[in-house]
Amino acid sequence: MKLAPWALTTRRVVGVARIVLAIGIFAAVATQVGDRIAHNLFRPGEYFAFFTIQTAMMFVVILIAAGIVSLRTERDTRLLTIMRMIAVPYAIVTALVYNFMLRGLPLTGPDAGYDWPVWPNELLHVAAPILLVLDWVLSIGRFPLRLRALWWALIFPLAWVAFSIVRGLATGWWPYPFLDPSGSLGWGGVVAYIVGIAGLMTLFAYLAVLVCRIWVRIQARRA
Repeated sequence: MKLAPWALTTRRVVGVARIVLAIGIFAAVATQVGDRIAHNLFRPGEYFAFFTIQTAMMFVVILIAAGIVSLRTERDTRLLTIMRMIAVPYAIVTALVYNFMLRGLPLTGPDAGYDWPVWPNELLHVAAPILLVLDWVLSIGRFPLRLRALWWALIFPLAWVAFSIVRGLATGWWPYPFLDPSGSLGWGGVVAYIVGIAGLMTLFAYLAVLVCRIWVRIQARRA
């Protein structure tokens, strides 16, 4: 089924917008790195261990790939659609955790008193998540995913949590306070947070796949 001319034009415009967003996310990360280097506070092993930063770089790759495919073809592949789908729960959870749990918390240790550059933080934790969700909900030409595809979204977060806990126990450094069992939460609180966030990831992945299936059915009826 070929796309109508207006749909093809829209897909190409969205493709350009994806590449622009990817450049913006990369620029935000680069700005944070540059500012930390300028303040002699850049520790790569810690900075690139944050879930936000790792997923941000993931978003850059996904958006550029999706942008190029949108400019060159009428349909996304299954692999690309899955990669775009997993970006949705990552973006939403990143935004929720930062804005409801971490925003405004004072930095401690060697970072005490340091102020992050404002616009990169807002782009990574507010604007980019919103735009990624809108792109998923409104985009044209996706591959029809089955519901079981949602489980792909849990692989990276669970691996990241496992790595973060092993590293934290070995070094005493934790990317986020809710992962630190030596704090006020204890192991019970840490496990509760992990289960809760995993539940949110699963829910948002399910909703993302559901949106995909609904759009595919609507497009099939119009054909």
